[in-house]
Amino acid sequence: MKEMNWFERTIRKILSNRGFLSLLATFIAIIIGLIIGLVIMLIAKPQNAFAGIEYLFGRWLSTATPTRIGTWLHYSTSLIVLGLSVAFAFKTGLFNIGATGQYTVGLFAALYVGMAWTGLGQFQWLVGILIAGLAGAFWGFFPGFFKSRFKVHEVISSIMFNYIGMYLVNFLITNVRNGSGELMLFDSSFGRTFVVPSSSYVPTTFFGIDLRAIFPGSDIDIGFIIAILLALLVFFILYKTKFGFELRACGYNRHAAQYSGVNENRSITLSMIISGALAGIGGGLFILASRAGNVGNIYKTVDVLLPEGFNGISVALLALSHPIGIILAGLFISFIQRGGFFMQTLIKNEIADVIVAFIIYASAISLIFQTRISNWLLKQRTEKKKEPKT
Repeated sequence: MKEMNWFERTIRKILSNRGFLSLLATFIAIIIGLIIGLVIMLIAKPQNAFAGIEYLFGRWLSTATPTRIGTWLHYSTSLIVLGLSVAFAFKTGLFNIGATGQYTVGLFAALYVGMAWTGLGQFQWLVGILIAGLAGAFWGFFPGFFKSRFKVHEVISSIMFNYIGMYLVNFLITNVRNGSGELMLFDSSFGRTFVVPSSSYVPTTFFGIDLRAIFPGSDIDIGFIIAILLALLVFFILYKTKFGFELRACGYNRHAAQYSGVNENRSITLSMIISGALAGIGGGLFILASRAGNVGNIYKTVDVLLPEGFNGISVALLALSHPIGIILAGLFISFIQRGGFFMQTLIKNEIADVIVAFIIYASAISLIFQTRISNWLLKQRTEKKKEPKT
């Protein structure tokens, strides 16, 4: 083999970097998704297709006000937290499709704390978030326990617990009463929950910095900052602790991990508990959000699973389950969704969901591309080692 020049060596060094390959795979997935989305728009409404893409990106950015940016960051919060929930289970080789049930149970727990525990003062929102996390962890325990103890596949059990959680929450919300016998959580006139009192709202000020002053008129609160901190915490747990190493070892090869002394059953159960806790926190951050004008959030007791948990799967897949990548993936998907909302004057805003869906499908193709590059580099290194020295 001939000697490689500086350019070839640099290219191979870049391509051998796993982080760069992951970023490249995600970028390819985004490009493929956008191209397919454009083709669909050309078929559905050709006269507005290019204007729609322009509005989705260029015009959305050029007309972005502090209000729009703050609301975009606010809507990214649940995507980031739910993405972390799904990704944490992915790292242990588990598919937590039950994040939406854990999110719903956490939402109820935070709602109850916000409505009933009125004597906590300025800590009421924080207690609500913590209780929401505990409720989500409790709901995540069951699929993890059934997987580790009885080898029941977590996809089956978590889907079942999605529906159990939804129906249980709907029942509790419509039946919990106060000391006077009145419904405490449910507004029967509108078929939805009451808005929590303002004392339970997630604050908008972080260490003296008022986020609503930076993004006036937007929905933003410190929930977005909490989501970023959770991503950093998950990164630290997974990549800087022995516990995280054991979880990832189970995800790579649980038989080899078990042979090396890792308690597989413990890792599976704890992974689902932590994953559930993250999803529960996401539910708490949603129901305790103040929104613009302090209108708050509500939950409608309809027999339909909430989409947030499934959106978390999209974020985790696009970010290849890396905690830092999930921040960027959550921001990107939220950006597409918000752009689709403003694009609906030109074309149906559901096209944004179609684009996101194709981006996720394209992620599988880009992963194949990443694997092919890795295999090619490995083959090149092997051939170079076999080459006789002169």
